[in-house]
Amino acid sequence: MDGRLTFLGTGTSMGVPTLGCQCAVCTSDDPRDRRLRPSVLVRWNDTGEDGSRERAVVIDTGPDFREQALRAGLKRVDAVFYTHSHADHILGLDDLRPLSFTAIREGGPIPLYASNATAAILERIFDYTFSPQATYPTRARVRLQVLCERNPVCGVEFLRVPVRHGDMEIAGFRFGNNAYLTDVSAIPEESFALLEGLDHLVLSALRYKPHPSHATVEQALGWARRIGAKQTWLTHIAHELSHAETNRALPSGVALAYDGLTLAVTL
Repeated sequence: MDGRLTFLGTGTSMGVPTLGCQCAVCTSDDPRDRRLRPSVLVRWNDTGEDGSRERAVVIDTGPDFREQALRAGLKRVDAVFYTHSHADHILGLDDLRPLSFTAIREGGPIPLYASNATAAILERIFDYTFSPQATYPTRARVRLQVLCERNPVCGVEFLRVPVRHGDMEIAGFRFGNNAYLTDVSAIPEESFALLEGLDHLVLSALRYKPHPSHATVEQALGWARRIGAKQTWLTHIAHELSHAETNRALPSGVALAYDGLTLAVTL
C-alpha cells in the first residue's frame, strides 16, 4: 500500500531556535534549521465499501502539535501512538479536541496507543479528559488503548519496536517498510530483527557530543550501517547541528530530516 510520511517536527525538547540562544543555528535563515518538537504523520488512502478515505496516524503530540497540524492540513486523525511520556511528546494531546469531535461524528473516539506507564501519566496530567468524573463539556473524545506488539489501524499494522531512552524502555514503531525511532540511547539486540528490510529508517541523533539519554550522530550512523535501510533520516536534532553543514558531512544514504519533509512510503 502506498502512503506518505511527514515530519511534523524534528527538534529536541527545547526546540530550535532555543529560547535565549544566539548561536549560528538558532539565528540561521535556513528554514530547515527551524525545528519544532518531534512528531511524524503517516497517511494513506483506505478503499472500503463506502469509497476511498484518507487515513492519518500521528506518532506523538508534543506542545507544537496545533501548529504542526495546521501546517500539514490535518483534518482528521484515526489514531495516535505515543513513544513515551516526556513533555515534548505528549503535551499537545489537548489539541486533538476539534479533530476528536469529527471522529465522534464518524464513529467513535480517537484511540491513543500507549504503554501502561505512559497511559498512567496521560491520565494524571489530563485528568479533566480521562477521569470518570470529568464534566468538561468540550474535552477531547479520546480513549486509551493498550500498546501491543502489533497494532492494526485501518489496514496498516504498527509494530512496536522496544528501544532505550536512558533508563527508560520506550517504543519505536515499524509500519510497512519504514521505522521511526526517536529519543534513542540504545537499541536492544532483539529489536534489530524487527528492523530488517527497511526502505526508510528514522533515527534520533541529538548532536556530536555524548548525552546520557540520546544518541549522538556517530551512534546513529553505526546503527544505520547495521540496519542497512535504503535511506536513513536523522531527527530529534539539537541546535548544535546546522542542517546544510551536517548533511555535507554525512555518508551517502543518510541525511538530516527537516520539518515538513514528506516521503512516499510503502505501508
